[in-house]
Amino acid sequence: MTHLAETIQIKNIHFKNRLIKGAMSEALANTAGQPNHLHFGLYQAWAKGGLGCAITGNVMVDIRAKNEPGVVAVESDRDLALLQQWANVGKQHGMVQLVQLSHPGRQCPKGLNKETVAPSAVPFSPMLATTFGTPRALHEDEILDIIQRFATSAQVCEQAGFEGVQLHGAHGYLISQFLSPLTNKRQDQWGGSIENRMRFLLEVYTAVRKATSENFIISVKLNSADFQRGGISEEDVVTVFKAIDDAGIDLIEISGGSYEAPAMAGAKEDKRKASTIAREAYFLDFAEKIRKQVKCHLMVTGGFRTVEGMNAALDSGACEFVGIARPFAVETDLANRLIAGQDVRYGVDKIKTGIPMVDKMAIMEIIWYAAQFKSIGEGKQPNPKLSPLKVFFKYLKGNLTAVIKGHVNSRKSA
Repeated sequence: MTHLAETIQIKNIHFKNRLIKGAMSEALANTAGQPNHLHFGLYQAWAKGGLGCAITGNVMVDIRAKNEPGVVAVESDRDLALLQQWANVGKQHGMVQLVQLSHPGRQCPKGLNKETVAPSAVPFSPMLATTFGTPRALHEDEILDIIQRFATSAQVCEQAGFEGVQLHGAHGYLISQFLSPLTNKRQDQWGGSIENRMRFLLEVYTAVRKATSENFIISVKLNSADFQRGGISEEDVVTVFKAIDDAGIDLIEISGGSYEAPAMAGAKEDKRKASTIAREAYFLDFAEKIRKQVKCHLMVTGGFRTVEGMNAALDSGACEFVGIARPFAVETDLANRLIAGQDVRYGVDKIKTGIPMVDKMAIMEIIWYAAQFKSIGEGKQPNPKLSPLKVFFKYLKGNLTAVIKGHVNSRKSA
């Protein structure tokens, strides 16, 4: 039997296999941040496809701080009935669902929210400053409020029937911003030493744990490196991993600084970009290193495209779970196929329209996938050959005013 098909248990939650769909922004919610039938249909398709666990796209803990249009927000039990429908989709087919809770901090496009807040008022590079404004530094009471918001959101998710949550601590979002010395210049208890910089993460975890039951799974997504000069050091990363493990975290997803286009399915290793090979190797190498220092379950996400590679990662003992994201956008039955020993059918290249100005931004990395998710949610089949140019012009037609004003997100969300 392939390692991928082996069952595993976290607390009293049973996972029928070792495959986890990594978080991808669905961009399907209304302006009030409510989930709908498209979310239910999308996750039902993945559940029917044999997936052991799905991590949702990032769900905002504060509707005033959205990273892009179309995100779900859970601030109270206002949408409990809708969230229960979503959670039940997984239960009907034995798929565990973890809700990814997030606050984007400084990574909010101009004009989307009333204001942008972060640990410190650190501006973006000139290239990104046209899309992302300089944030305002958070006050102490605001930091405490956000911590409580994570706890409230998690509590509601448990009431709805979800098996757990994932705290988004990677990819430059708020928790990650507190961890990095590049974005955290604070001189109080929330900044300076790594002990202070990781205080926000640990306080969020503690608040979520207190607000939920003992068997509720709490996961966190953390960078193994942020790939930025002057960013968080490997020594500090190890300190963070060990601290959150000691605090009692159930699962850590190991990720990296930013997204990179995956290799085509079936492509030989030596034909991939050297940077892609190095980063994937780094994740596994880091997982093997950190495995010796933490006792919680580990999940490695990034670049897996062959059953052999996935089984090798599991067999090495470096991780208990394999994370795959974008291929699930075009293969809803991918889990069943992988369990049967078949490799990923469709590699997903970087989405390009051929318009340099558009392709320089990463907007297509959101709206192309959102178009696939919408089709799946409507009960249709995804289209791996969907024209990015066609998708862009359709988006442009429906969002012309926002695009002209620059109110579009130029980054992936999860």
